[in-house]
Amino acid sequence: MHPPAQENAVKAWLVWFVLVAAATPLRAQGLEGRLRDLFIFGTGDNVLVLGGSAASGNPAIQVHGMHFIPAAVAGNATLISFLTNSISANVTNIPLSASSGGQTFKFEGATPVATSISAGPIYAERAQTLGRGRLFLGLSRSGLEYKTLRGVPMDDIRFTFAHANVDFPGCDSISGGDCSLYGFPVLENETIEFNLDLNVSVDATNLLLTYGITNALDFGVVVPFVSTSLRGTSNAEVIPFGQSVPPAHFFSGTPENPVFTASRFSEGSATGLGDVSARLKLRLREGTPVSVAVLAEGRFPTGSEEDLRGSGAVQLRGLGIVSARLGDFSPHVNMGYQYRGGDLDTDSFLITAGFDQLLASWATFAADMISEFQVGTSHLALPPDATLQYPFHRTIDATDIPDRRDDLVNASLGAKLTIPAGVTFLANALFPLNRGGMRPDVLWTAGVEYAF
Repeated sequence: MHPPAQENAVKAWLVWFVLVAAATPLRAQGLEGRLRDLFIFGTGDNVLVLGGSAASGNPAIQVHGMHFIPAAVAGNATLISFLTNSISANVTNIPLSASSGGQTFKFEGATPVATSISAGPIYAERAQTLGRGRLFLGLSRSGLEYKTLRGVPMDDIRFTFAHANVDFPGCDSISGGDCSLYGFPVLENETIEFNLDLNVSVDATNLLLTYGITNALDFGVVVPFVSTSLRGTSNAEVIPFGQSVPPAHFFSGTPENPVFTASRFSEGSATGLGDVSARLKLRLREGTPVSVAVLAEGRFPTGSEEDLRGSGAVQLRGLGIVSARLGDFSPHVNMGYQYRGGDLDTDSFLITAGFDQLLASWATFAADMISEFQVGTSHLALPPDATLQYPFHRTIDATDIPDRRDDLVNASLGAKLTIPAGVTFLANALFPLNRGGMRPDVLWTAGVEYAF
């Protein structure tokens, strides 16, 4: 235990650090705009405008430059919103360290009595609280590179954009047929094949502070600093259907010398404050071998949504915690619910189960299965498939991204090592076990903890 003067100085420094970090002005990098650039092949900000067709001197061809836009904005969300929300939702879903670690105490009179023997789990929660007047400080860094989106490799995401079904007064007499049929005139059968190679990596540095208000109640905050990097290449090709002289759809060039392919490259990075969290843990029962607690947490939209560092909405989490001590073996189960306030976000049921095992007085092994199960259907809408009626019935698949639930199941393996001074070092690796959402091959975490 440190002298009161030293403890007060440390606490004052930490409070100052949090306030300065939260007040630091941040410069927007516009990563959402960088992602949008990969879909812009003409002038202006509109996606999928065919610059060659739109710029043609022939008025009959110019109108065709805008005919693929509806395929990118169909449904409840645009294609770009689907991708950006997938990224930002997963960035803010990086798990936070447990609210307390190391040895925990309760005070009987003026005497501290240990309520745990191991350094505790890494991401899961245990029922034990810190003890009245104790302070827990943690600093961790996590890193990942997203590799798949619903199981599809992110370096080979494919879309097929269909032509709009153009029907206007007088179309039948001009075209000589029934323009209400999707696919008439025949040029409506032309498509754009689009390949996206997208690289997104995230590094998050989290400062965690937890204070024991009473023997049974802890209050904590987590201040994350997030660095997001995006790098992407897109390649698009107009796929003709039948003969159209002069051609109606081309990216650049002239009707006499059209260019049917185009590519874009975009990259950027942004660093700054992420979504700050505050949480309360209340111990309901302290017993041998089983203890019970509840935890309430709120994540607040302090991170930039445009820079893919925050969700842009409040998130609330409630957990029931059951943990036990069976000698050196300490199992635990967390079950709860997460509310996400974003328009395109879905709530989740949360289940975490695992254990921490004391290997030696200075070493703890921790293992967990961390799961989130989506509530209801996803609000992230992909462009729908297109069904053409002329000159024959056929369906164009809009994308190779499957329409599946974004349930998340991860395995977490880690260790904590405590040196004689009471400082604990931790290392952890988290591996995805299913294909829901946007996932890395591994999420690594390294950190240091200290309780006094």
